[in-house]
Amino acid sequence: MLLSTASSLAPAFYAGLLLSLSLIMALGPQNAHVMRMGLLGQHVWLTVGLSAPLKNTLVGGGILFLLVYGTQAFKRFCAGVPANPLDTAAKGSAPLTRRQATGAALAFAWLNPHAWLDTAVLIGTASMAWGQPANAAFGIGAATGSALWFVGLGFCVLWLGQRLQSPATWRALDGLVALMMWGTALVLGWGLLGS
Repeated sequence: MLLSTASSLAPAFYAGLLLSLSLIMALGPQNAHVMRMGLLGQHVWLTVGLSAPLKNTLVGGGILFLLVYGTQAFKRFCAGVPANPLDTAAKGSAPLTRRQATGAALAFAWLNPHAWLDTAVLIGTASMAWGQPANAAFGIGAATGSALWFVGLGFCVLWLGQRLQSPATWRALDGLVALMMWGTALVLGWGLLGS
């Protein structure tokens, strides 16, 4: 009985898992932050743990946050990178404290309108296609996809951080992050003006 119930719920679970992974894999501000923290080797698992997924208020805060984060990345891009980019003292900044890492992870999770839209609108709406109890299996699958993505991303960037010692790579990453943050803020602002 248990085996037949589990096998009947498997399609809903896998549908939720695949939808979640397909939505979360698009490189956005939250993923960029997890990658940066992982490459620096600073509080990666704290950041990953807090990066799980009020629209206009959150969008406004998100736009401001993206502009500030993009500006910080642009300043790093313009300043160049020291010979050892992983040396935070050479960059003129101290490693983040647990409190700072927690604040940043929460800001990326809660001020990220894409996460809200993906979770509430897309995944929430898709779950309604499954009857009970399959809709719960769908939700568990979606949550599993999110957890798998962020844990995998954390492992990958920790591994890559050991290998990406090139100042040019770090500078290019900062330039890309700045453009991505500003572009996302522009699109969100345009959408906010249109609503």
